[in-house]
Order: sequence, then structure tokens, then C-alpha cells
Amino acid sequence: MSSATLKTGHIGLSVTDLDRSLPFYARVFGFETLAEGKEDSRRWAFLGRGEEIVVTLWQQSEDGFATRTAGLHHLSFQVDTLEEIAATEAVLRELNTDFVYDGVTAHAEGATSGGIFFRDPDGIRLELYVPTGAEGAPAPAGQEPTCGFF
Repeated sequence: MSSATLKTGHIGLSVTDLDRSLPFYARVFGFETLAEGKEDSRRWAFLGRGEEIVVTLWQQSEDGFATRTAGLHHLSFQVDTLEEIAATEAVLRELNTDFVYDGVTAHAEGATSGGIFFRDPDGIRLELYVPTGAEGAPAPAGQEPTCGFF
């Protein structure tokens, strides 16, 4: 398939508790619930901004995220400024979120890109980054990509 318009449509995530995950994604990323399935055995939510679906949550997991199982490695979102990252980091700290690294971390030693790396309520690894502006931020893995092996 070769299409000049190919882009990611949305990301679907399996969660253990929609009532816990839905407010997390809404507060951290500013997503609105665009549609929701409320049947006890088939709970789901389409999250996005405006009319564009960005993430779908499916309540169908019994256990949290496992790095030892093939599948999603991490989900990354790009923003324009370090100020946006700082504001989101403050919200995450209020929510007692589990961080992979403390504060803004460069993608690799000497990289201009970087961000914050954290986990959602099910342990799904998330990243919020800027493509430039993270010069001088620490890179705990040296030349290995920060968003690589957790």
C-alpha cells in the first residue's frame, strides 16, 4: 500500500478499569469523551479533541501492562513547548503518577528532543515530548534512546 495520506488513525488501549483510566486521560491530555459504551460487559470510550479520535480505551484486561509480552511499547505525544510539558508534569505529580525518569529527560545524550516519561493507571508507558528545546537535559541511558528499554 502506498498512500500519501497514510497516518495513524487512533491508538486503542486495553485497560482494567475505565472509571479510573477515563479521568486520567481526560485530565492529563485534555481529551474529551467523544463516545462511550456503558454496558457492563462491553465498556469502552473514544477520546479526542474536537471531532478527532486520538485514543480508544477498552475495558477488557484483568492485569496491568506487561513489558514481557509483545505489543505496545509506549505511546508518545508531541507538544510544542517545554512549558506544556511542565504544566502536564505538575498535573501528573498531583495524581501521584509513576515516572520512569525524574523531570525532563533528553531522548539521548546531546539530543535536542526530550520530555517526560510516565505510566498510566494500568502501567502503560507514556511519553510527552518536544522535538527541540531539551538541550542539556540528562539522558540516563547515554546514547541508548531514552524511550527504548525501560
